[in-house]
Amino acid sequence: MMSRGVTRVVRSLVVRQAAGPSRYFSTATVRTAASEAIGAGMFNVNPGKVSERAAVTWMRFPVMGARNCATVALDAKAQKEEKHADTGSIGGAPGAPDDKSIVSYWGIPPEKVTKEDGTEWRWTCFRPWETYKSNLSIDLKKHHVPSTFLDKVAYWTVKILRFPTDIFFQRRYGCRAMMLETVAAVPGMVGGMLLHCKSLRRFEHSGGWIKTLLEEAENERMHLMTFMEVSNPRWYERALVFAVQGVFFNAYFVAYLISPKLAHRVVGYLEEEAIHSYTEFLAELDKGNIKNVPAPAIAIDYWRLPLDATLRDVVLVVRADEAHHRDVNHFASDIHYQGLELKESPAPLGYH
Repeated sequence: MMSRGVTRVVRSLVVRQAAGPSRYFSTATVRTAASEAIGAGMFNVNPGKVSERAAVTWMRFPVMGARNCATVALDAKAQKEEKHADTGSIGGAPGAPDDKSIVSYWGIPPEKVTKEDGTEWRWTCFRPWETYKSNLSIDLKKHHVPSTFLDKVAYWTVKILRFPTDIFFQRRYGCRAMMLETVAAVPGMVGGMLLHCKSLRRFEHSGGWIKTLLEEAENERMHLMTFMEVSNPRWYERALVFAVQGVFFNAYFVAYLISPKLAHRVVGYLEEEAIHSYTEFLAELDKGNIKNVPAPAIAIDYWRLPLDATLRDVVLVVRADEAHHRDVNHFASDIHYQGLELKESPAPLGYH
């Protein structure tokens, strides 16, 4: 009677599991376990009447601890618990207090970059091959004399824009430089974007001008990142950046669509004003009205300055950059004035 009761219970379990997942362990393991169980008297089975296969069928019931969830869920939980190596910060130098490890499903390993001397490169916002020594011998007094109607429109537009800037910032040249760079970094991006779209529409090359203008925008942005290290803008100055950038971006976008030669001429005159502003900045540094603090680390690496460089050295290289941007944009405007397109004249790539 006992053996018949056990048989019924085991058979009911077999029926319930028939619609469920397949076996949870190998047949060989079950056969061994079943034989040992029968030999130990756990089941009252007549070996002569019940086959080994039947014994295996009886033992096929759920095992404690069997998997009841998806592998993906378990892997995700394991990934959260696993300690991953630090990959550095996203924008600046690695090792900052707020650095967080980045776990990527795509398996993209963090790139390890070193300097020429073999030491670890600490910046992720730019790489060693993007650094350069600025040409300080460039002529800073060059000026495009406005002759045509559009030239005069561009010239006086810039002069009018300078007036409220002088009133607002007065002699606070650090914050003035930051505001200037938030505006100066826009034209290169807008021009490069529009040339990029034009190249796609017409299935043609740009003559390298897309890259030239985008490099200009990136260079101006690096100016901003540098001056952020030596000056702290106030809340209303940050709010002003939002307003000025929104207006200037859209105005320059429309101007470039209507007349690229006017747009580039405006930037050329903006850069002339930037040279003038940085010259005044240097004068205040030389007079001692502004403290000549050590140069930020980002400036030393970006412009390959000596380790003992100061703020004055930074202003010198930034002013030289603005002079190069002046030349590039006046040159681009002259190309359009001659009835040509930018692609018909090779772009001055790497002109620093």
